[in-house]
Amino acid sequence: LAIPPQTTLADALRTMLGLTGTKVACDRGACSACTVWLDGKPIVSCMFLAIDAAGHRVTTIEGLARGDDLHPVQAAFIAHDALQCGFCTPGMVMSCAALLDSVPAPTDAEVRAAISGHLCRCGTYPHVIAATLDAARVRKS
Repeated sequence: LAIPPQTTLADALRTMLGLTGTKVACDRGACSACTVWLDGKPIVSCMFLAIDAAGHRVTTIEGLARGDDLHPVQAAFIAHDALQCGFCTPGMVMSCAALLDSVPAPTDAEVRAAISGHLCRCGTYPHVIAATLDAARVRKS
């Protein structure tokens, strides 16, 4: 992929690769809506240059499900109505799924810490926390 050196990863994903699940809200790293994984770790893609992702594994919300099988966090977000407008949802899901990969049985406080950089103007935080804790229980069983 040939891109100008100043292109952010978020812009490359959305405009050059057509992966529009990654949302750009603030475009300055303040809301975390654009969270993706770089080598399995969440990053805000609006603050990361695409050129710096060369040689790394980038996972977007589109790559989280396995075929028709939703990731447990995605399924739990639906079951717990952990979204309203949906704009922050992909970034929240990516951060919560990354948390479960590193902490399989998180506490309420650990989920809160994982989403602390996310801005949801709809106020779905209690549902996000419940969904993430439920997804952890589902993955455990």
